[in-house]
Amino acid sequence: MKKLKKTNFRMKKLIKELSKKEDKIWKDIARRLSKPRRNIAVVNVARINRYAKKKESIIIPGKVLGYGNLDKEILVGAFSFSKEAEKKIKNAGGKCISIEEFIVENPKGSKIRLFG
Repeated sequence: MKKLKKTNFRMKKLIKELSKKEDKIWKDIARRLSKPRRNIAVVNVARINRYAKKKESIIIPGKVLGYGNLDKEILVGAFSFSKEAEKKIKNAGGKCISIEEFIVENPKGSKIRLFG
């Protein structure tokens, strides 16, 4: 893996932690997070609503923004959330967690859908 040039300490730590995991999904997320900032995923709530299924676990290697509405109960893991996105996900009965929390809850990375 290339030398990290990120300045965000949390991001650097997360990438190193994910790179050490044996499961392919965590290595893929580490690779996506180590891209330049302009290439990191930014996903709106409307896109999550359109493509995710009810009670699904999804992970976004980037940021979730609040444009659109959500009418499904979904577990969303991402590097960061806007306040509006977090509010909309919680109001729909879903849950917002960081990628670090996602690793603790599901260390094998099973039954996760990758967005972004």
